[in-house]
This record gives sequence, C-alpha cells and structure tokens, in this order.
Amino acid sequence: MKRTMTAAMLLALSALTMQAQQAWTLDDCIQYALEHNISLQKARLQQQSAAEDVNARQGALLPTLSAQTNQSVGYRPWQDNGIATVTNGQVNTKVDKTYYNGSYGLNAQWTVWNGGRNRNNVRLSQLQEQQATLQTEQQANSIEERICQLYTQCLYLSDAIGVSQTTLATSRKNEERGQQMVEVGLLAKADLAQLSAQRANDEYQLVEAESQLANYKLQLRQLLELGAEQEFDIVVPASTDEQALADIPALPTVYEQALATRPEIENARLGIESSKVSVAIAKAGWLPTLSLTGGLSTSTNSLSANGWGNQMKTNVNTQAGLSLSIPIFDGRQTKTSVAKAQLQQQQAVLDLQEQQKQLYQTIEGYWLDATTNQQRLRAATASTESQQASYDLLQEQFNLGLKNIVELMNGKDALMQAQQNRLQAKYLTLLSQQLLRLYSGQEIK
Repeated sequence: MKRTMTAAMLLALSALTMQAQQAWTLDDCIQYALEHNISLQKARLQQQSAAEDVNARQGALLPTLSAQTNQSVGYRPWQDNGIATVTNGQVNTKVDKTYYNGSYGLNAQWTVWNGGRNRNNVRLSQLQEQQATLQTEQQANSIEERICQLYTQCLYLSDAIGVSQTTLATSRKNEERGQQMVEVGLLAKADLAQLSAQRANDEYQLVEAESQLANYKLQLRQLLELGAEQEFDIVVPASTDEQALADIPALPTVYEQALATRPEIENARLGIESSKVSVAIAKAGWLPTLSLTGGLSTSTNSLSANGWGNQMKTNVNTQAGLSLSIPIFDGRQTKTSVAKAQLQQQQAVLDLQEQQKQLYQTIEGYWLDATTNQQRLRAATASTESQQASYDLLQEQFNLGLKNIVELMNGKDALMQAQQNRLQAKYLTLLSQQLLRLYSGQEIK
C-alpha cells in the first residue's frame, strides 16, 4: 500500500514538473524571442554587413597590387625570310609563319592623399556599424515591450476568467435557489427565467474571456516564432496589490535615465556625427589627390634567338611614379554634394530633437497611466469590498424572500463590474510600471 502511494506521488510530481517545464515565465519569453525572432535575426545580419563595410573601407587605405599576363599567337602567311642554321656543313633555312608572344607584369597603386576622403570613409562606416548595432537594440526593446504587453494582457484575462468562473458559480446557485422557491410558490416562473438568462449570460462571458486569452496567447506564440508542435502556456505569478501600489518614479528621473540609455537617442546622436563626416567627405572633392604607382613587366617572343628564360630576364622593365590630380572645375558636382551633406546634417539635428520629443511623450504617457490607474486601483479596491458586502447581504435577503430578483441581479452586476474595474486598474498599473523600468534602462521583472 505504501509503495502504491509512493508511486502515485512520484507520478503526480512528474506530471507537475512537465507542466512547469511547458509553462513560460515573462523572462523565458523575452530571452527566447531575443534569440529566435526573425525580424531581430535580420537586424543582426544588417549589423554584420555593416561590420564588413568597415573592413572594406579600411582596406581602401592600403596599396593595391595586381598581376597580369597575356599570351597570344600570330600568323604571317607570306613571310619569306627565316633563320639560317649550319648543320654538318649544310645551311638550313627555317621560316616560321606562326609565332607566340607572352607578356607578364606586376602593377601597384597607392593613394597617398585624397583630401582625407578614405580615412573619413572609414570613420563613417564605423559610425554606421554602431548605428546598426543600436538599431538591433531598438528592435530588441520593441520586441521586449510587445511581449510585456501581451503577457500582462494574458495575466489580466487569466484573473478575469477566475472572476467569471466565480460569478457563474454564484449564478448557478441563484438559479437552483430560484427553482426551489418556484416549487414552493415563493418565486414566479418569470423571475426564474431571468435567473436562467443571467446564468446563460455569465457562461457566455466566461467563454468570451477564454477566447480572448487564447487569442493573446496565440499572438505571444507567434512573436516567439514557436512551431505548432511546441507546447506553450504561461506562468501566472501570484501578483499582489502591493506591487501595483509601489511608488512610481518621478517623470523627470525616468526621462533623464532614458536619454542616457535608450538606443534610439544614441542612434540619433550618431546620425549627427555621421552627417558631419559626410560633409568632410563631400568637401574633399575640392582638394587634390596624390597617388603613387609602380610596375614591373617583361615579355617573350618565339621568333627570338634567345631562350625563354633569357628573354624574361633581358626584357624586364620597371617603372615608378607620382600622380597628382588637382580639381579645377567639375560642373558644380562638389558644391552640390557639400550643400546636400549640410542639409542632411540639419536634418540629423531635427531627427534628434524629434526622437527626444517622442521619447518624452511615450514616457509621459506610461507615467500618467501608472499614476492614474494606481489611483483607480485604490478606489476600485474599496468599491469591490463595498459591493461584495452589499451583494452578500442582498443574497441573504433574497433567500429569505425579502428582496426581489431585479435587486439581486443589479447587485450582482455591480459587484462584477467593480471586480473587473479592479483587475483592469491593477494590471494596467503593473504594465505601466514595467514599461517605465524598461525605458529607464532596467530589466523587466
């Protein structure tokens, strides 16, 4: 008997463990999404591409070296002169109408100075790589924010389903009590029909809440890029009113922290720096370019009396030189490029101001939501307690025949509305608090 009970407990523990493994916490969802979300993976590929651009621009600072060769065949059909050779006292003349040429060379080129364009291109690509990294962080923050919203909505609906289940149980008890009162002549059948309709409506509300919860879980599942074969459910933590009623940080404090940590702000600042470098690159079109060149070449010909190796040696030619290019008139191309780069610099300054404005508006909205809903939570909590006490008294009076069906149903509706208002205020406060943490550079809990 003891062994049977032990085995049953182990099986139950195993089942609970499996359920726990299938349930996802908020942190599990965030970490998984940061690794598997497709849009975030694409952003990381853009970041890697920007890093390769840096390598390419740095390579442009180095000299280039290329090797070349050319092999050709010639034919002279009316050639009558040849090469005479003496063999055993006899003179032999050989006329070669087909001949072969070969050329070989090495060429090197190095841009010594081009107005700082190459070095500024390296600096620009480095800034663009940093911006690509920040854009990846922006994408990650956006995903984290969306997961927090969906997860909180799932938690709210989970609690709302609990309220609906309690309400439905109460409606069923009222319906049963009404049936008993009809049987003894204390309640009209029309009133019983109203109780039955109320019970049916509560069943519909429960199904509707369950459907909404399934829909939000589906959205969360899609955001995590989970396959259909993977089990998915969320962990419902024991949230308390104390968490929602915790102190809300001051709006200026959150905004200052966000200015120092948010990637979109740093990205906008880098945009201004990038535009300054672009102006310098455009102005380089007015400056001269100095290049160093060098080459080594040789050639061979099958008609030569010398051997291939001797020709390769004797035909060697080397050269080196400096090339200076001074722009005089380029059809206003450089002036136009500089003007457009300066306009882009002004645009970057405005982009930063716009980002700062949008950031403040977003934080201010979350801060107002947190503050307002926290106040609503306090009021809704008191209202729920009052409505619960009132409904309990109404139910007792109804059971004694002292209250009619209309008063009972009105009291029940008022209680359910107060409970829903309390849950909504609670989870909206928790959501806003978490998003304020995210914007201030802290981790979501």
